[in-house]
Amino acid sequence: MIALRAISRVLSSSSPPPPSTSKILSSHLYRSCLSRSFAARALRQTPAPAPADSDADLPSADFDSSAFSLPTQAPTAPKRPIWDEAHRARADEVLFGKAAAQSRSHPEVVEDEDEDEERERSTRLARALLEAALGQPDEDEEEDMVVKEEDQRSLSVGIIGAPNAGKSCLTNFMVGTKVAAVSRKTNTTTHEILGVMTKGNTQICFFDTPGLMIGQHGYPYRTDVKVRVESAWSSIGLYDLLIMMFDVHRHLTMPDTRVIKLIKQMGEKVHSKQKRVLCMNKVDLVEDKKDLLKVAKEFADLPGYDKYFMISGLKGSGIKDLVQYLMDQAVKRPWDEDPTTMSEEIMKTISLEVVREKMLDHIHQEIPYVIEHRLMDWKELRDGSLRVEQHFITPKPSQRQILVGKNGSKIGRIGIEANEELRSIFKRNVHLILQVRVARKRNA
Repeated sequence: MIALRAISRVLSSSSPPPPSTSKILSSHLYRSCLSRSFAARALRQTPAPAPADSDADLPSADFDSSAFSLPTQAPTAPKRPIWDEAHRARADEVLFGKAAAQSRSHPEVVEDEDEDEERERSTRLARALLEAALGQPDEDEEEDMVVKEEDQRSLSVGIIGAPNAGKSCLTNFMVGTKVAAVSRKTNTTTHEILGVMTKGNTQICFFDTPGLMIGQHGYPYRTDVKVRVESAWSSIGLYDLLIMMFDVHRHLTMPDTRVIKLIKQMGEKVHSKQKRVLCMNKVDLVEDKKDLLKVAKEFADLPGYDKYFMISGLKGSGIKDLVQYLMDQAVKRPWDEDPTTMSEEIMKTISLEVVREKMLDHIHQEIPYVIEHRLMDWKELRDGSLRVEQHFITPKPSQRQILVGKNGSKIGRIGIEANEELRSIFKRNVHLILQVRVARKRNA
């Protein structure tokens, strides 16, 4: 009412309009003020109905990527020079001379250049680029060349070791993309995973296996991981070359007698049909590098290992020497995988591993190990995108509630992170659908 009185005073002080017009104007202002004051109030939302306990009343999908606004591309960061200024100065000195390099590094010395000098610089640069294009191709360019079947070389490499030794991390680094889930939790890898690296005329197939472990008696465990461990032990003799990995940092800080027995058991005998290599992983975590020599001397007497490598699967230290050794061991044999395209089976495995990795990041304790993870549907749509549907099956309703989270927050976060990573790996749109359901009772 105070606002209406103020408006009426303003209208009365100004020149009075015709009687009919003043009535219409006052009524219009009165209605507008009422509507604005009503719209400024907060609207009360009706409370959402409480979720039911039965799976029949729940939605069909706990996460559907179509219901979330995923960014089409990463936010563009401010552009920065990708070259080193020292290397750029050396290149300018070779191409244009020392004086020109100094003037380029210190533009305040020479503000304006003549057109003839600029034309000469462009000519020299064009000539240098032409000579580089006509020179010998680099190794990266040789990968795209067509290799005849009679010139192809191949090698199958199995990566074994104790849990959390870094086998999956090494496989991803060798392949150049994520093919296996990587997590700090033990027993992340549950089955054999294939990763392919093609370089020149050589193709190396890496097989990431579940973590091996033996008991104090010296034999494999016979517990809940029986099937997983037995499959890993049975596949040891199927590879051309075997990489035995162990965490050297943990060996120096907290040595495990079971891991030591496993290393010695794999290196006691020389195998005529298979070469074995011992890799000390995670050397980047060791502060005193002299301790690595002590570990090398500890296992130097084992005749079963042909070579010893000190590597870091995360940082890439020592990987170049390991790759060169593996390429030298390759035999003349046609390739098993197409190097130009990713097969559908490998893509399905990658999709399962990426989702499983995100699930392990957000779900803790024993729940991730009792959940069954299945790929239910895989379809390539007309627009080139992929529709991927995966199901999580939990033994108990309480575990389902933990995985779904409050109002679907947990499974939604897992789905968004996995969808973004799958899109970056496959270079196409991915419609990911995740559903969590409770396993049916056998008697039901």
